[in-house]
Amino acid sequence: MAAARVSHWGASWVRTRLLFQAPRARLGLWRQAPSGRGGSEIHGKPSCFRKGLAFSVLSYLGYETYVLISQSSKVHADDQSDILDQADYLYGSGETEKLCHLLEKHKSSENAELLWRLARASHDLAQLSQTSPEKKKELTYEALGYAKKALEKDPSCFAVHKWYAICISDVGDYEGMKTKIANAFVIKEHFQKAIDLNPTDATSLHLMGVWCYVFAEMPWYQSKIAAVLFATPPSSTYDEALRYFQTAEDIEPNFYSKNLLFLGKSYMKLNNKKMALLWLTKAKERVAHTEEDKQVQKEAQELLNSL
Repeated sequence: MAAARVSHWGASWVRTRLLFQAPRARLGLWRQAPSGRGGSEIHGKPSCFRKGLAFSVLSYLGYETYVLISQSSKVHADDQSDILDQADYLYGSGETEKLCHLLEKHKSSENAELLWRLARASHDLAQLSQTSPEKKKELTYEALGYAKKALEKDPSCFAVHKWYAICISDVGDYEGMKTKIANAFVIKEHFQKAIDLNPTDATSLHLMGVWCYVFAEMPWYQSKIAAVLFATPPSSTYDEALRYFQTAEDIEPNFYSKNLLFLGKSYMKLNNKKMALLWLTKAKERVAHTEEDKQVQKEAQELLNSL
């Protein structure tokens, strides 16, 4: 499966520039009943409510009118389902520009499933090498707007929380160090919410692991700045990061080249050379499907050479 792109905090953390990236096929690509498709509820209303409403409408409008309205609603729902399926296919195929063209027509949508995909598409378009710096900034803020609206519409969808956290991370590049550090708390909160809503989503666990790794690696001078700004600045350990990476790998082995890489890097930080060799070798030997995978292979080889 192809892989997406994500962001970082601080110039000294550029080398970990996922940072909050995740493989395409796992960033909420599969829709679950709680997020609005395939479940027994519509817009949070139980089926008994819908039946009562149907009888009220039927008695007021008459059967034929009600049938026409029902058919129209079904067509609309089917249309949205088709759009989501098309969007997921284009995303999985790495057709970023075509995906954006498809979803741009639905900017005014109230559907959280469409909105978080709009956020994802805008984010991915911003990451393309041919995107100008001005356009990248515009797209980054647009993505956050879509993610925020999706969160308002459906806070029970794990993918919404995941992409809201990613988009908050992205805008940090334009907001300054103080905002970046403050946003770190929000980012962690929403990654945790995504995990709570879907504990088997490997990428949410991976992203939380990267969050922990980044703040375990925070340079001392940035830690001092954070301590001045906040009574309790964000912090973590390599052990904590490792637990998230390992849990993600246990749930879905070999799902993402960067998870393999971060497992190796975490073991290096913990001075476990044997396990670092194991995971870095896996990252180097994993078949590359994307440019990102090739970059992972290169970094893994460099780290192996340093051991």
